[in-house]
Amino acid sequence: MVSIKVIAAKCGVSVATVSKALNNHNDIGEETKRRVKKAAKEMGYFPNSVARALKTNKTMNIGVLFVEEAHSGITHNYFSYVLDSFKVAAEEKGYDITFLNCNRKRAHRMTYLEHSKNRRFDGVVIASINFSDPEVLELIASDLPVITIDYTFNNRSSVISNNVKGMNDLVTYAYEMGHRKIAYIHGMPSSTTNARVSSFYNTLEKFGIEVPEEYVRQVAYKDVEGTAIETENLLQLKEPPTCIFFQDDYAAYGGINVINNHNLQIPEDISVAGYDGIALASLIEPNLTTIKQNSTEIGKRAAEKLIAQIEKPKSNIVETIVVDSVLLKGHTIKKIDS
Repeated sequence: MVSIKVIAAKCGVSVATVSKALNNHNDIGEETKRRVKKAAKEMGYFPNSVARALKTNKTMNIGVLFVEEAHSGITHNYFSYVLDSFKVAAEEKGYDITFLNCNRKRAHRMTYLEHSKNRRFDGVVIASINFSDPEVLELIASDLPVITIDYTFNNRSSVISNNVKGMNDLVTYAYEMGHRKIAYIHGMPSSTTNARVSSFYNTLEKFGIEVPEEYVRQVAYKDVEGTAIETENLLQLKEPPTCIFFQDDYAAYGGINVINNHNLQIPEDISVAGYDGIALASLIEPNLTTIKQNSTEIGKRAAEKLIAQIEKPKSNIVETIVVDSVLLKGHTIKKIDS
């Protein structure tokens, strides 16, 4: 097996220089880094992860805690992009990622914290889970570097999509298109949902519009069947809405199917909008009006912040990083006379 001593001899530099070059230290010139890395690759050098862990007290491995509430797993459109971006950014810094065991039906399973310590994770990213779960709270309260996505704790850094601005943009657009009867089927309670719902009410209040209680419904994210039921209930109202906001783009198609079954045309007879900006929303006609979350930036910033906590704990500042989203106007909200 090729060692860094052999690489050092080939490049005519010290062992310390090779080590720093391979670990991208700033006190090594770019040309030296390039030359050392090229030699290492040509000679088939692979770092000894066990030896490195013993020397640095780091395994270069980050745990991922992800339990999507609709049980769609990593195929969830939004979070799959977020975690893919996280993975790419982490790997660029030399880290691997490993999913925590979340199968609670297994006998003698470890808690999330026990699993993290057993695998000697340098840090953990948490996304789309029941954040009030005692095991999650135990992990949050531990001394392990942790970052959360789309959820905030006072003592932990997080990266969140700007849900307040996103919903404000969506409501404002519908209002500008003449809609005054806007219904909202939102997701189950969470910091994300709470921010969106509050922004929904707050924006309409600024426009002087009072929202009837029956216009606001609650269904789990990605629950197509539940969304279809609540859409049916909205259409049966004595004064049905002219526009319906859905909790996410995927679930929106449950509502859209019900609207089609009533022989109503979108947006001619009723307008709709989703949230997330998944690829499907722009492929099906008419293109869905939605808020596109910047999943790539969210994942990248989360990886950068967590790695900074791991590598520079003394200078770490707990903060909430907010990433803006973009309104995709699509073709499902019609201009009407207000």
